[in-house]
Amino acid sequence: MLARHLSEQLEKSHSLRFLTRKVTAKNEYLWDVKNKYIDPEALKNVHIVIHLAGASIADKRWTQKRKDLISSSRVASSLLILNALKTQKIVLDQFISASATGFYGTINTEEVFNEESENGTDFLSKVCNDWENAAHKFMQSRVANSITIIRIGIILAKNEGALKKICQPIKLGIGAGIGSGKQYMPWIHIKDLSKVFEYTIKNNLNGVYNAVSTQHINNIDLTKEIGNVLNHKIFLPNIPKFVMKVLFGKMSSILIYGSRVSSKKITDLGFTFEFNTIKEALDDLFIKK
Repeated sequence: MLARHLSEQLEKSHSLRFLTRKVTAKNEYLWDVKNKYIDPEALKNVHIVIHLAGASIADKRWTQKRKDLISSSRVASSLLILNALKTQKIVLDQFISASATGFYGTINTEEVFNEESENGTDFLSKVCNDWENAAHKFMQSRVANSITIIRIGIILAKNEGALKKICQPIKLGIGAGIGSGKQYMPWIHIKDLSKVFEYTIKNNLNGVYNAVSTQHINNIDLTKEIGNVLNHKIFLPNIPKFVMKVLFGKMSSILIYGSRVSSKKITDLGFTFEFNTIKEALDDLFIKK
């Protein structure tokens, strides 16, 4: 989802190539993470690599096999690119890696996390930390002159991703808050997220940046805002935590816990969000023609 939107943003000013498991276009190149293969032609004369690969954290229950895939699809794929660059003696101008606000931990707290905040201790925190450590190796190995890590919140896009899943029960009239409903849900409009990536390229930003809207909103308020824009009022009681745990197992932690995350670091450098409030974002996705 993000790769598609981001490519539309970047193709106006850049020549793009894609690593894929099934080649269907001239600018696509085969890679196979499990078998440690990348088409050697893929990286020739490339100046910037943007790494977005990773198995979805919300599609299936977190069995040990699924957890291993969630981790390896991010870390092993990063190291595969790194080793390919080393082998071909290619030095990038910039390596950009996605990460997630899950870095800070799936917890409910009054703390507002920034890029200097400590890593959490749960499964997703460890995945993000390992993913970011793999990115840092690009500079340590001198195959990239700079690295940028973008910690992404919940991406809002019409009929896709998390928003589609949130909307489904609301459209059926059975929408409700989850757990206490007070857990924060750091979010970002897909257009703003694509612009964050473009901004880091234009300005060759080095370091870690949070990609979340400036507005903090909790689960129940977000659910009500979506209900309003869909003309479906939220009237049912919140779904208890234990029900979520029965339904989703350990994966339920990403639904019942969440904290505020600050994007002040990138806005202080001049980046401006087009969608600063959830109402602006939802109006653009559902109402604007």
